[in-house]
Amino acid sequence: MLAVGGDLMANKPKIWSSVISSIQNNAVAVAVVLTVIMMFAPAVKEIISISMILNLSISIIIVLTVIYTKHAADFSSFPRVILLETLFGLAINISSTKLILMNPVSGSGNAIDMSGQSIMVKSFADIVAGDNVVIGFIMFIVIIVVQVAVITKGAARVSEVSARFTLDSMNNKMFDIQNELNSGAITEEEAKRQKAQIRKEIDFYSAMDGSSKFVSGNVKVGIFITALNLVGGIITGMTAKGNALSFADAFKSYAKLTIGDGLMSQLPSLLISFATGLLVTGSSSSELIGDQIKEEFSIDGTIYIIVGGTLLLMGLVFHNLATLLLFLIGGMFIFVGTRLRRDKKKESETKEAADKAAKASKQTGGSPDEISPIITLDPLALDLGYALIPLVDEKKGAELLERVKRIRREAGLDLGFVVPPIRIRDNMSLDPSEYSFKIRGIEAGRSKLHLGYYMCMNTSGIPNDHEITGEKTKDPAFGMDAIWIPEEKRMEAEKAGYAVVDPPTIIATHLTEIIRGHAADILSRQEVSAIIAKVKETYPVIVDEVLSGDHKFTYGEIEQVFKNLLSEQVSIRNMVVILETLANFAPITKDPWLLTEKVREALGLQICLQYADEEKTLHVLTLAQPLAQKILEHRVAEPGSKPFVAFDPVDGRKYINAMSSTIAAAKSQNYMPIVLCPAEVRQLVKASTEREIPGLVVLSVNEVVAAGTEIKLETIGEINVQ
Repeated sequence: MLAVGGDLMANKPKIWSSVISSIQNNAVAVAVVLTVIMMFAPAVKEIISISMILNLSISIIIVLTVIYTKHAADFSSFPRVILLETLFGLAINISSTKLILMNPVSGSGNAIDMSGQSIMVKSFADIVAGDNVVIGFIMFIVIIVVQVAVITKGAARVSEVSARFTLDSMNNKMFDIQNELNSGAITEEEAKRQKAQIRKEIDFYSAMDGSSKFVSGNVKVGIFITALNLVGGIITGMTAKGNALSFADAFKSYAKLTIGDGLMSQLPSLLISFATGLLVTGSSSSELIGDQIKEEFSIDGTIYIIVGGTLLLMGLVFHNLATLLLFLIGGMFIFVGTRLRRDKKKESETKEAADKAAKASKQTGGSPDEISPIITLDPLALDLGYALIPLVDEKKGAELLERVKRIRREAGLDLGFVVPPIRIRDNMSLDPSEYSFKIRGIEAGRSKLHLGYYMCMNTSGIPNDHEITGEKTKDPAFGMDAIWIPEEKRMEAEKAGYAVVDPPTIIATHLTEIIRGHAADILSRQEVSAIIAKVKETYPVIVDEVLSGDHKFTYGEIEQVFKNLLSEQVSIRNMVVILETLANFAPITKDPWLLTEKVREALGLQICLQYADEEKTLHVLTLAQPLAQKILEHRVAEPGSKPFVAFDPVDGRKYINAMSSTIAAAKSQNYMPIVLCPAEVRQLVKASTEREIPGLVVLSVNEVVAAGTEIKLETIGEINVQ
């Protein structure tokens, strides 16, 4: 028994803790149930009095919470709090009315007995009305009119307008956030937070638009119940059995009770209406309303000096007690204004001194203050004509924004480095349906779109007699012939075998090809630093050897190797192999072009698989030995410059013609032209054909050998000059 009793005593704190926790978790639900029961349960004056005090206290708490809330949407539970508070107030009003009517007033003249009524109702009635019921009614009516015509009506109107304007501005705000994200001004987490805040504001103001109707409805119901109290009370008092009151006594008694009950119900409603108006009229400032008012009303002390002077002049006109009051208050305003002016002057002098000190610390070598800092260009920017703005409109899906995110992610996986954010902006200098893609301010691609139309391309060799007609155009990404077709012809074109592409896909594909083709231009030293810092987290030894060894590289030298690889569509994702190769050859050379060839050989399998067919076979055009020797003999390599071939015009033309004709023959056999040559001339062959045969793939024998037995070779021709 003692053991059991000891266990119960030991577990008692836990039981109480569990009970308290359960009450806290279910407080709202219990309160709602009790409030509903209160409407129908027998009226108990003590409970009603306590409920009235709680109702008034809660309304004051709500007003103070609003005052100390910086952003309206931060008080997101306010619309539901209004509903709960309205329900609670109505329940008290109904119970109080029941109590007034079920406990008739007895007595007559000055001996009227109201002991059966709520003490709070009687107390408020005595404070406001006293012995003069007419004054009490006048005060009560004034409070009701102020609440209905001014505060409640104004709060409802502001809630409605705020909800409409918040919803209308949502798309522009979302668009601005997306632009900041694409430009790199904010992180993805910050963008999500800002978008969530906008959605939170929309939900809040939409709910407030409806909640304000509860407030106005509560006021109207309160007025109706007040009228019923008076009429029903008079009838009840005059018809009470055994102790009926005269009309005068019934009117006086129930008028006082009506005033007290009405004030106890309307005063919390008035505070809630005020809190509603105060919350929805708040600005977007992050300051508390008290701090904001303090700051804005202390801009210039001259205002208060003028007001004080005006009051002093008015005091000279009067010759009674008003003169003294005007002089006292006017002098107070002048004193406040003088203090404000002195404080502002001191603050201005301090700020000016700080600015001068800051400018003096920044000036070096006598550089003049008028010189502005350099304004950096966006790494990548997509300019849109105004007709293409719907493609990035959140309200219409903003499909292009999602495509841009995907492009950056896929390009990063493909190229091996994170593509900088793409800033999307409208550009009035473009044609309405035109877009332009720029890399550090230089245009890299431009084209036009027709919104509502689809680009249709004949990629399946459809006969001419089955062709679909439309406005002719060119695919901006690959230069293929295409036509524009309207929406109603889309199904027909797809059934016929055409490739049908919508405008967002056209831009996305074009951007992807531009990024791949200009990857070397996009990569900067800052990205190189970020890449190496990331590799160092896992492979610190390799990075230290490259950057800190006896033959260390600079970021500029590493950047040039990366750019050389990217210029020929070689991914730099296999960063460990690249850095190891640089470290291996650092004692031998710092020539970035020679190092590039060594890195390519180390990446031989990766490069060969990039161009091999499904059976891992490379179909190549070999370079004849005499031609390779001739190219090597005409090699020119100046220190710090890319090597090139210096043929005379006749030999150069013969060389290009031989290369072009052999490549054309390979294309006629449906083979992608790949030139295979000795390692020492690979870079020269690529450099000498970049202008006349762009996109030509040139591999070295060493790269194929490094790929091992996984790659098979098939020679489909030989390039030679007769």
